[in-house]
Amino acid sequence: MTTWTIATLERNTADDLIITAHWRATDVDGDYSASSYGTCSFTPESDRSGVIPYAELNEAMVLEWCWESGVDKDAIEASLAANINEQKNPTTVVGVPW
Repeated sequence: MTTWTIATLERNTADDLIITAHWRATDVDGDYSASSYGTCSFTPESDRSGVIPYAELNEAMVLEWCWESGVDKDAIEASLAANINEQKNPTTVVGVPW
């Protein structure tokens, strides 16, 4: 199962609106793990009704915004699973015969 987290947020000091969210997705299967890190940018709209104050934001809310803004949750989770599968069942190896 993939665990999604927000590592940090960047915001404008003038209005406390988020401009960038830094996210991380991590999958662990026993001794194997894979992770992905990225950012999601937002266009602040301080004059829009329904703006949620910075102090009232939570991680689940910001993650939903990232997924709605183009972070492909399903593709990233599939990529992490494929990475772990490759670790468990490598299709290539490195080394020398001596």
